[in-house]
Amino acid sequence: MASNQVNEVEEMVKDLKKNPGFKAYLILNNDGIVIKWDQVETPMPYETAVQHSHLVLDLCSKSKKYMRELFDPPDNEVENIRLRTDTHELIAAQHGNFTLVVVQEDLLAKAKAKALEAEDE
Repeated sequence: MASNQVNEVEEMVKDLKKNPGFKAYLILNNDGIVIKWDQVETPMPYETAVQHSHLVLDLCSKSKKYMRELFDPPDNEVENIRLRTDTHELIAAQHGNFTLVVVQEDLLAKAKAKALEAEDE
């Protein structure tokens, strides 16, 4: 049964890597231990993966805490978090005792930058 689950995870990761803009992924348990990680082009150092896991788990726990304080059930559950910066987008989804984090390029920002460059020419 365990080998079946590994195959499912590997298939999911392969599908994620096919998405345009995909940069990296982390799979971690809710104690902050990084189980799997990978990055496109250059390998992500383990230290960077651990740093990301710590920051993401802290963000998830604080988000859940404040959502429970601000909203009444059933609207107070956090299933995933999507954080967008100028250049990247981070998506964190917790399920059971595990968290999946995906980092991707912000394709919308990239398209806007190309449009602005085209206007300047």
